[in-house]
Amino acid sequence: MKLVSACLMGIHCRFDGKSSLDTDIQQLVIEGKAVPICPEQIGGLSTPRLPAEIIGGTGEDVLDGKAKVMNMEGEDVTEAFIRGAEEVLRIAKTVGATEAILKERSPSCGSNVIYNGTFQGIKQAGNGVTAALLKRNGIQVKSEETENETTFK
Repeated sequence: MKLVSACLMGIHCRFDGKSSLDTDIQQLVIEGKAVPICPEQIGGLSTPRLPAEIIGGTGEDVLDGKAKVMNMEGEDVTEAFIRGAEEVLRIAKTVGATEAILKERSPSCGSNVIYNGTFQGIKQAGNGVTAALLKRNGIQVKSEETENETTFK
């Protein structure tokens, strides 16, 4: 079983109230091979919501208390991001997920690249909070952008 970012299967849960539909990922859910999750909604944030970025590090740093997640108006939303990541991990364990395909660049789901915390569209290497927690717990995390065709079988 896999977890997939809910926005990738067409659910309008992104910060801007839109989705990032990937029909291959949507098909995984239709076939019962994947469970959609949105850590930010599960963590208690609304949709739509203000954009947020990790300030001072990566998702690992947030989990270790060394960085924060802030929205673009300066509100600290770290607790919601951590709560959402913990709930996603609980879902993963419940359904026996061993892999996740998550939305790249998200402060929750980014698995290779996230924004650098300046809200200027500058990217940096790193994981989002949920991706970091899943990886720490032995779940393979991939991006929809780097995913190869073998996963969709």
